Amino acid sequence: MIADALTGGFTDAPLQSARAFREILEALARPGTIRQVSGARPPPPLSTAAGVVLLVLADPTTGVHLAGAADRPAVRDWIAFHLGAPLVRAEQADFAVGTWTALHPVTRFRIGRPDYPDRSATLIVECDRLVNHGPALTGPGIETATWLNLPETAAFRANHGLFPLGFDTVFTAGDRLSGLPRTTRVEKI
Repeated sequence: MIADALTGGFTDAPLQSARAFREILEALARPGTIRQVSGARPPPPLSTAAGVVLLVLADPTTGVHLAGAADRPAVRDWIAFHLGAPLVRAEQADFAVGTWTALHPVTRFRIGRPDYPDRSATLIVECDRLVNHGPALTGPGIETATWLNLPETAAFRANHGLFPLGFDTVFTAGDRLSGLPRTTRVEKI
């Protein structure tokens, strides 16, 4: 195990994880809002926000899939030490981390079952930036409409059409994150 894997986790786990959990919950409850998180210093290429999401939500019972550049020894060692989460194939993932391109095709991720729609994947999509500009988002948690710079619209429109099945998405960029649950309608641009 690389010595760097031993660093980069929360220094005050109870307080930091509680605050971060609240921010993640707010991001998913209010799609399109951009929240700021801190406390994690995962190895590159993972962002602070992606590291925080993994520290808060993943554990030894949740499979993590690393896609593209995220699948590196330093990241695997960091996850093993801080989370104890097993690294799995895309089809088995509870959480998948990578750029939108690396995560494709997204149809390979679990979308739940009719009797257990919660047994689906959450995609943690690493982005260059997050801004409230782009396709319109409507649905639960959004008063009228909001906007978010999504990497595309077709996959998210198709995902919404599967409801109550489908994957949920957390976009991350630096120390910022935004949620896009399967309940959100994405308008064409």
